[in-house]
Amino acid sequence: MPPISRKLRYAALLALPLAIGVPVALSLSGQGSAVAPARAEEVPQSKGEIQLTFAPIVKKAAPSVVNVYAKQIVQSSGSPFADDPFFRHFFGDRFGSPYGVPRERARSSLGSGVIVDGSGLVLTNYHVIRDADEVKVALTDGREFEAKILLRDEKSDLAVLKIDSGEEDFPVIEFADSDALDVGDLVLAIGNPFGVGQTVTSGIVSAVARTDVGINDMAFFIQTDAAINPGNSGGALIDVKGRLVGINSAIFSRSGGSNGIGFAIPSNMAQSVVTQALAGGTEVVRPWVGATFQKVTPDIASSLGLDRPRGALVVSVEKGSPAEKAGLEAGDLVMSAGGREIESPRALEYRLAIRGVGKDEKLAIIRQGRERDLVLALQQAPETVRADEQLLDGYSPLTGATVANLSPRLCEKLRLPTSQEGVAVTDVEPRSPAAQLGLQPGDVVVAVQGRRIGSARDLHKMTGERQRLWRLTIDRRGRVSQLMIGG
Repeated sequence: MPPISRKLRYAALLALPLAIGVPVALSLSGQGSAVAPARAEEVPQSKGEIQLTFAPIVKKAAPSVVNVYAKQIVQSSGSPFADDPFFRHFFGDRFGSPYGVPRERARSSLGSGVIVDGSGLVLTNYHVIRDADEVKVALTDGREFEAKILLRDEKSDLAVLKIDSGEEDFPVIEFADSDALDVGDLVLAIGNPFGVGQTVTSGIVSAVARTDVGINDMAFFIQTDAAINPGNSGGALIDVKGRLVGINSAIFSRSGGSNGIGFAIPSNMAQSVVTQALAGGTEVVRPWVGATFQKVTPDIASSLGLDRPRGALVVSVEKGSPAEKAGLEAGDLVMSAGGREIESPRALEYRLAIRGVGKDEKLAIIRQGRERDLVLALQQAPETVRADEQLLDGYSPLTGATVANLSPRLCEKLRLPTSQEGVAVTDVEPRSPAAQLGLQPGDVVVAVQGRRIGSARDLHKMTGERQRLWRLTIDRRGRVSQLMIGG
């Protein structure tokens, strides 16, 4: 049988009726016998057992879970050949469009969200409102409102919306401490799967602190078997007290539907994003450490005398960084942060992110076999050089790319090493030469025509000149490519 491909798919809230299990009784006997065999399943023995239900906590939490409708206006030529580079080369943007005027069409997406503040702040997934021009929020009581996007954070796949209304009586969900969750805890998921209407499903926490999922950059997820399906993205994962423990974000699926493996962003991460939105932030600011870390392998764990692989191994420390000032050195092994055990570099990044800028964090490390405590000051990465963003509009293959000068702040935002040289790509216009070249945000233009690029302004000037042949050096996450392109 050929292997079945496995795909991570974004979800939305949950869909399937609520199921409640029947208790199974075990009998132990201490009178002249060993442990007695388990008894068969029993029917409910009392009226109270028959009436057990999750309905009270659903009634408490469900009004704060909303539907999120996002609409994006896109330009369309109306021709099936419009995106074909061959036809565009000969006919340009006018091909297939009467009088050269492109037609507009709306592209819609459906997701879920959670009201987290009485003023009408709604937390949802970034991918639900990505590139949206219009956003609407529908409450369970039938009210609909326009919403503004206050904050987008692609790294965590979270976004904060503000309901456009003078009212401030919106039902609000209570946050719970997601660090208090244990594997086996009962949870419910609420959302709008497939657009059928608000639905509740039940399950348990299958795992906590999942880091090797590959959904977003801030990988640290709650895994649950509660059914999550398309349309549930941004919905609530709640505990048995009706409190928010996670934002449903993705599923592991072979078919596109729920296979019992869903992932939710922990409420502690979500709450840190909401706090910054309430403070007026339009983007999430995270602590800058100024060090690189490596996952501990079984071989490394054995060489360090550890019983199992865990911790975050320091690979390098930048000069003048908070890590250097705290006393971190290459070869140190970070074992805990704020009293919480660190299993991997991702876990350390998560712990520092939810702690937030402007605070200190206590790190427990092992250096040359001896335990030590350090205090790391959490601060924002500095902007040592002004970004000076430039839209390249000349005759080069880079036309349509927006580039900026590198600084520790931009490197942190784009997840680049601060030692990186060149000019960073921060945006690429659709259908531009840069887009056709395959350029992406986060790419770094190192050299053009064999000359090293020192600033965004220098690159803008160089690409404004005509060339018969363009020689480009592009660095993508450490992989350097030499490109030769005709002018």
